[in-house]
Amino acid sequence: MKYLDCTLRDGGYYTNWDFEKETVNTYLESMNQLPIDYLEIGYRSNPLPGYLGEFFYCPVPVMEKVKEISNKKLVIMLNEKDVTPSHAEALLLPCKGLIDMVRVAVDPANFKRALKLAEKVKELGFDVGFNVMYMSTWAERKEFLTQIKEVEGLINYFYMVDSFGGVYPEDVKNTIQLVRSQTSTPIGFHGHNNLELGLINTLTAMDNGVEIVDATITGMGRGAGNLKTELLLTVLSSQGKLNFDFNALSKAEDLFSKLQKKHEWGTNLPYMVSGANSHPQKQVMEWVSKRYFSFNSIIRALSNQSKGIEDNLKLPVLEFNKEKQYSAALIVGGGPSVVKQQDSIEQYLKQNPNIVVIHASSRNAMCFESTTNDQYFCLVGNEGHRMEEVFGDTTKVKGKCVLPPFPRKMGTYVPSLLKDKAYELSEVSFTTQFKNTHTSLAMQTAIELSIKDVFIVGYDGYSGESMGQKEQEFFMENEYLFDQAGKRGLNCRSLTLTQYNNIKQKSIFEYI
Repeated sequence: MKYLDCTLRDGGYYTNWDFEKETVNTYLESMNQLPIDYLEIGYRSNPLPGYLGEFFYCPVPVMEKVKEISNKKLVIMLNEKDVTPSHAEALLLPCKGLIDMVRVAVDPANFKRALKLAEKVKELGFDVGFNVMYMSTWAERKEFLTQIKEVEGLINYFYMVDSFGGVYPEDVKNTIQLVRSQTSTPIGFHGHNNLELGLINTLTAMDNGVEIVDATITGMGRGAGNLKTELLLTVLSSQGKLNFDFNALSKAEDLFSKLQKKHEWGTNLPYMVSGANSHPQKQVMEWVSKRYFSFNSIIRALSNQSKGIEDNLKLPVLEFNKEKQYSAALIVGGGPSVVKQQDSIEQYLKQNPNIVVIHASSRNAMCFESTTNDQYFCLVGNEGHRMEEVFGDTTKVKGKCVLPPFPRKMGTYVPSLLKDKAYELSEVSFTTQFKNTHTSLAMQTAIELSIKDVFIVGYDGYSGESMGQKEQEFFMENEYLFDQAGKRGLNCRSLTLTQYNNIKQKSIFEYI
């Protein structure tokens, strides 16, 4: 029985494949003292757009440093969708003497193509593992099932990958039997933990004859993550199957537990629903990481997907050409500066009754309860629920609710008392990215109202310790949208203090 830990490779989805040197060194030294046979340290990849860290590309100096510290067999992964046999030599020849095995991430739909890549990898002198994804769908892929036998004598391990984290022990047992009927190649199992079945599925795989299994420290991995290495080793130790130094295991676990508090991997209700219904981890991970999508919104979206429904509510399109002409718009964000400057903002609106108020977030909406200016409320993701919390009685809402164009990926929730005030945009045209965010909705509303001058309050930004990864992503999205709005002709000025660099800084006090 062999054990592979892929913390640096699978965990990289949360850190963009960057880890502190101290973290990597401590991890490698701890692994040296544990009964782990293989360490998968990352990907080897052709250049891809955007920033991806050192363990996504695994340059030679990084591999050499790992090899210098580690006493384990080292593994890297190729993503078959981005790598062809013609790339193999350039990517893998520098790995000679450093890497023992190359695993290939394989979509069953591309299995024949992946076999050619495997031939090239084998020719270059590496052991080869096939991580064949979407295990829960294999029974429906008749053509793929007939192709499994072609791995015979070509690869060293044929991995069953529970990509959606939704298989049960009986599924594991049946799939092993299916693969065994096609090939005598050693079988591996890589389970995700959406339904918290990573441990029992792995133990079932071991009981049914697989030769190698994967795990990661603290379960760090894409989406809901994987089986915890420390849990697997602890169980096997209690069964008398393994003997090791728990102090070494504790060092690694302590280190990654701190990272877990920051990045929050692990299962939750949306991941559970996605696992149970075989939905892609990537999409759910993206939704969960966005602050403006509630679990309820995500679950509704997943439910719609399962039923083949695009959306659950079609709303009237707001006809802006019938709206009155405004001199400017005041876009209100959720920052605390709105409460701090409430009196000044209220005075400003009294002096300018022809300015329309657009609430990108309803967090500060009660500050505008007494204003007589026209108001719009942008409803994205969780915002309908937040309005209920903010107002208590939503009959107090003065104005119209604006939602993204139909169909909305997240489904639609509109408070029942606001349905006669709810409308949708026909399109979001000023940007090609982040179309379903609060800021994009607010900017598009201003554009549809033929407004050029946009004043902004409550977009404070973040600084210091409040600037975590999620806040940084949120900040960068807004910076991009402000830039796109400027290119569309909107003259944006912040009347409260802001950390955003591409908004002109003004003061509310100079206008009152």
